[in-house]
Amino acid sequence: MDLHDFWLAGHAARAGLTPHGGAALVAVGGLGRRELVPYSDLDLVLVHDGRPDITKIADALWYPLWNAGIGLDHSVRTVRESLSVAATDLRAATGLLDVRLLAGEAAVAERLATGAKQAWRASARNRLDEMVQAATERWARGGEVAQRVEPDLKHGRGGLRDLQMLDALALAQLVDRPSGDVADARELLLNVRTELRRVVRKPRDVLRAQDADEVAAAVGMTDRFELAGALSSAGRSVAYAVDVAVRTIRAATPRRLVVPGLRRNPVRRPLGEGVVLHGSEVALAREADPARDPALLLRLSAAAARAGAPIAAGTISRLAERAPELRQPWPEAARQSLFSLLAAGPGLVDVVEALDRTGLWGRLFPEWGVVRDLPPRDAVHVWTVDRHLIQTTVQAARLATTVSRPDLLLLGALVHDIGKGRDADHSVVGAALATRIGERLGLPPEDVRTLTALVRHHLLLPHTATRRDVQDPATVLRVVDTLGGDRVLLELLQALAEADSLAVGPGVWSEWKASLIGALVERCSTVMAGGAVSPPRSLDERQQELARSVAESGRPGVLLSTDDSGTTVTVVAADRAGLLANATGVLALNSLEVHAATARVEDGVALNVFRVSPRFGSPPDVTLLREQLVRAIEGSLPLADRLIRKEQDYPRPAEVAEPRVLWFDEEASDAVVLELRASDQIGLLYRVAQALQRTGADVRWARIATPAATVVNSFAITVGGRDQLDEPTRRKIEEAVLAAAR
Repeated sequence: MDLHDFWLAGHAARAGLTPHGGAALVAVGGLGRRELVPYSDLDLVLVHDGRPDITKIADALWYPLWNAGIGLDHSVRTVRESLSVAATDLRAATGLLDVRLLAGEAAVAERLATGAKQAWRASARNRLDEMVQAATERWARGGEVAQRVEPDLKHGRGGLRDLQMLDALALAQLVDRPSGDVADARELLLNVRTELRRVVRKPRDVLRAQDADEVAAAVGMTDRFELAGALSSAGRSVAYAVDVAVRTIRAATPRRLVVPGLRRNPVRRPLGEGVVLHGSEVALAREADPARDPALLLRLSAAAARAGAPIAAGTISRLAERAPELRQPWPEAARQSLFSLLAAGPGLVDVVEALDRTGLWGRLFPEWGVVRDLPPRDAVHVWTVDRHLIQTTVQAARLATTVSRPDLLLLGALVHDIGKGRDADHSVVGAALATRIGERLGLPPEDVRTLTALVRHHLLLPHTATRRDVQDPATVLRVVDTLGGDRVLLELLQALAEADSLAVGPGVWSEWKASLIGALVERCSTVMAGGAVSPPRSLDERQQELARSVAESGRPGVLLSTDDSGTTVTVVAADRAGLLANATGVLALNSLEVHAATARVEDGVALNVFRVSPRFGSPPDVTLLREQLVRAIEGSLPLADRLIRKEQDYPRPAEVAEPRVLWFDEEASDAVVLELRASDQIGLLYRVAQALQRTGADVRWARIATPAATVVNSFAITVGGRDQLDEPTRRKIEEAVLAAAR
């Protein structure tokens, strides 16, 4: 920074600026604050008192900088002109708050700095709405620093622009100057932004995943996940400080008086025992004493969440100082207030954020500390783990009327991933923590057992529905046995699966996934009620008609149908080796992503039914699919070469996870299940189907799930009609499948 100052002062002197010449070169923005980062433009103002030769001085100053390739954001104005622009341009007004003399007459620079600060102090309160509107538009573009996988360090909510907003409000003496956590956040954000630009050698403010490890090392952190957690905490601190500052200023701003001279105090409207809505904020009633009312904290929080109103900063501070820790077991009033809070819907988010930033949420749930600001391990999750838990609870509140125990659904949603961040299966760890939480809250023993099972098995339905055949009786009986025949637990798991998926990110919950889980739950409910497992559904009339036509003509046929839950492609041909591979290859060639496949042989005719969705656009014409399938079977369509070329059109990540194969016995009727976990690739299913065919394995059904950038391919297979495969046979199949996946 000093080198910049020295270099610019030298240029200014050569351009004709002197200590008593009625003009000054001043720095504003990042340069003025001494927060300049690499590859930033220099924000400069040549301010003067009406000097007639100022254009000549400006040309002599700017042209050498342009010729040197220096990025400039510059202006030439008198003090009066600068203040006039600032009166109507918010960005100019806040920029002038950082005026710092570089060269020329100090008195001119001082008049500008003093005038800008005086004007700002006089107008800042009236310009608050304009500031908030500008910030809101910026947040819509940049997202939240705390929650973005690739955060915008400057423009995002909780970023450096928000810190400048807090500085401006503090300079106007409307709030205190940022300190503590917010000051630490400033240092981290500046350091990360500086190192990011050094790494990429460009003026970039969005921290991309491929740069994050190198930036993390530069700021002394282990990896990008540690950095992501630190940035999440920093962004939340800044964002919360901005929210509190805006509310504080608005609460202290007198409303326009209806009768001149008559002061009107904010209305206090009761929201519950000891809780009032004071103006636009939720506060304690005058007679309320947190020290004597253990449930008051949760009662007030529930009222704030239901009203969609923030908790007053003074009230939060008072609760943090005087509210006692709840003893185990919690009193009934506190427990009911907790359930009321969790059922509040979207208002829950801001209330928990306020409680968490002040340590109150951690008092209620000490287990929260591990998941706080814990970054997701894959890009499909758009929230940190703690925020995902809150978002899941918000979604669960929408589904509360679909279950008989909404209280357990809401609590299960809140803690279903509480076991993450530890070196063990998060479902197992989370179940143990859920038991502890349920007992601390004072739930009855049977409810504690249900809560524990809900957390332990919260992935059972989505994993089973997307990785196994829900029509297979073995699948149904395994789920029923796992849940001990508990129908209440089954309905809770179904609702939690939907809430969890919706809270992960866009596209994770779909009609197809909902239909699979719904079919599985329906069949399990029938068995739990004492009914029999129904056999798999047969082909519909159109599929049966196609099968008869193919049997008579011997020519392959393709049927394409679409309903609310997705697209079905039926491929029928004379039974022969390689049909599954050819069919999946043709589907991949037409950018159809396969989610499920079943294969059967009836009267010498092979019937393969696929559930698919287009990667983009609409499904292809069925005539094209039939023509390509015939050519693939005849060998005139070079599928392998075409798929390799197609795959090259899609970027692949620099690091690809090593594929794995797992075996599962007794999870399919008369077959063994092979599960392949690998990075998602165009044509993967085609290559694996080829590999299975070469080893002599027959595929009864297949399920394809695509969590994040990985894919889980599950195949129910037999070899020579046998579902009991010895170790050498398994090893041979496994090696072939892994080779295809690589």
